[in-house]
Amino acid sequence: MAPIDTLLGIDFDGRPVDDPYDVIDEGLDDPRHRDRVPGLVALVHDAAALDLDRFTACIALLTWGEAAGYEAVVAAAAEPKKTAWYDCSIDRKFSVDNTFGHIARAMASYGGSSMSQEKGTQAGRVAAIRSLIRLADSEYFDEQLEWAVESCVEEPGVLGDVEEVVRRGVLRLSGDTRVIGFDLATQLVDLACAVAVADPRRAMRLAAEVLFVAPSDRALKHAEAIAARADGPDRELFATHLQNARNALHSFLTIRQNTEQNTDRTTTA
Repeated sequence: MAPIDTLLGIDFDGRPVDDPYDVIDEGLDDPRHRDRVPGLVALVHDAAALDLDRFTACIALLTWGEAAGYEAVVAAAAEPKKTAWYDCSIDRKFSVDNTFGHIARAMASYGGSSMSQEKGTQAGRVAAIRSLIRLADSEYFDEQLEWAVESCVEEPGVLGDVEEVVRRGVLRLSGDTRVIGFDLATQLVDLACAVAVADPRRAMRLAAEVLFVAPSDRALKHAEAIAARADGPDRELFATHLQNARNALHSFLTIRQNTEQNTDRTTTA
């Protein structure tokens, strides 16, 4: 029997389960999950184990607010594509790795946040989230990073990390976007949305920088959340800015479509 089958294939009353995530969820309300932690830590670091098993063990540790899980995330973020479990989960829409999205979701969950508070591991959790923020211009997070960032956005260094990665992302978006492989513009706008909880004006500025170089209907739609979190003149000004950007985008697309149709007619003639 593989270690994962013992650690997450049996519930805390000794009954077999089909889905290890059932045990992970159950552990949020059952202190007996602590008995599984040493084995899960060993599994995460076991180079002979299946990569997916190591990844699932890490998700369990993160969900249960364990320091070892956060340390594993920081290590993975240092060299993401060399991480053992990289590509264990592939996004269906973009066909790119989305393991970091699962990691962000585990830390963003209510359980992941409350357990870190209970166990005194919040500093490790913030360090892990910050390590993920720094990857947001190059790795795909499947719309999950925003919620993790929002939960600790007022912690020292977090806002600075977001600003830095958004600016790097804008530079990437100014170049050949075909090499990116996913919707980076919307991912960066989502980070700006997380900032809006603490600083709506900064969030508007960051989103505007992204939308200036890479406007899209999807990114513009996500940016509406920033306007919803602002108030007074700022809210109205940003909402108007988004509408103007949307109108300009649609006008550009219409002009391009008409130009392409005219070119096709000329070529045919």
